[in-house]
Amino acid sequence: MLKASVAVVLAACAASASATDITVSAAASLTNAFKEIGAAFEKAHAGDKVLFNFAASDPLVQQISKGAPVDVFASADQDAMDKADKLNLLTPGSRKNFASNSLVLIVPEHGKVAVRSLADVTQPGVARITIGNPASVPVGRYTKTALENAKLWNLVEPKLILGTSVRQCLDYVARGEVDAGFVYATDAAIVKDKVNVVATVPTATPVTYPIAVIAAGPQAAAGRKFADYVQSSTGQAILAKYGFGRP
Repeated sequence: MLKASVAVVLAACAASASATDITVSAAASLTNAFKEIGAAFEKAHAGDKVLFNFAASDPLVQQISKGAPVDVFASADQDAMDKADKLNLLTPGSRKNFASNSLVLIVPEHGKVAVRSLADVTQPGVARITIGNPASVPVGRYTKTALENAKLWNLVEPKLILGTSVRQCLDYVARGEVDAGFVYATDAAIVKDKVNVVATVPTATPVTYPIAVIAAGPQAAAGRKFADYVQSSTGQAILAKYGFGRP
């Protein structure tokens, strides 16, 4: 009986010793899907805990470059991950694309201006349009390029309200504080009772999401396990549930 009790205690101690806190910095648009993936990962890896930091991708790169103890980074565009790569923050060979998305134009459910197409954002009645700040937010970069290609950028630039993340832009539209906004399709789906999707906006490059393990992360090995889990059939099924496509 005593031997059995000791065995149980030793097993518990071993499990505790192997338990790991994995810190994941991820693009704001991944919030809902990644929280569910994190919960599924924790269930599959007893004792491990996933700690999330969600924000616009570029500020996350800055945080990591300044020494933030991050194990995994998932960005909403290749540009932000390229910046992390140039700063030698990534574990070589760990960078992988794991999801795709699309850019959409949305309006408040009870908006006062009739916006039915991309060209309608130039109407005089459309006074305020929100996009992510192109200098630091991937959705803003996609939007600016799309508007430039449509020859609309110079016409709408004076109307722009710049958001610090795609979720802030979504909130502006959902609360009716702006007449229109550009977000990802997955974001619009979260509050489909508060916003209407007017159009899917063509982007110059596909909206793809890369993930990578941070070389200096305190739990790099565990971080790789989480990154692999995101790319697994379970992780992909959860992403699909929230509207993300395959890379």
